[in-house]
Amino acid sequence: MEIKLTDQLDQIYQDARTIRHHVFVEEQGIAETDEFDGTDSDAIHFVGYVNGEPVVTARTTVTKKGVHIQRVATEKAARHQAYAKQLLEYLLDQPMFEDAPMFYLGAQKTAIGFYQTLGFEKYGEPFEEVGIPHVNMRRTHSAADHHDR
Repeated sequence: MEIKLTDQLDQIYQDARTIRHHVFVEEQGIAETDEFDGTDSDAIHFVGYVNGEPVVTARTTVTKKGVHIQRVATEKAARHQAYAKQLLEYLLDQPMFEDAPMFYLGAQKTAIGFYQTLGFEKYGEPFEEVGIPHVNMRRTHSAADHHDR
């Protein structure tokens, strides 16, 4: 799989939008205005391509807390082939993030186990966003070092 990233609203970003529209708007029924909330221009978008086709995406923003990972999505036909895991491992290993105190995200409840395989742990109280149960998860760099051993 080839992974590309962008902080511009270019073709890579358009590919990310397409995946997110398919997964979050069409499949999960999230309102387009909630999914595309006007903050994409502040993010770095990662897209994984298989045979030139965009199949998986995620976006990140750097905050005071660390690197916020959002909008992780895999096209239905490409699921269960470890593309999201490959994309996130690539993202977590980016030199531009090496000084961040942690990576954090709001995981849909159905994805908690997936994020745990990448060294994330739950914290705080569960919450609901766009009608879907979520839980906050984080991974510190020390946890990442421990996880890789």
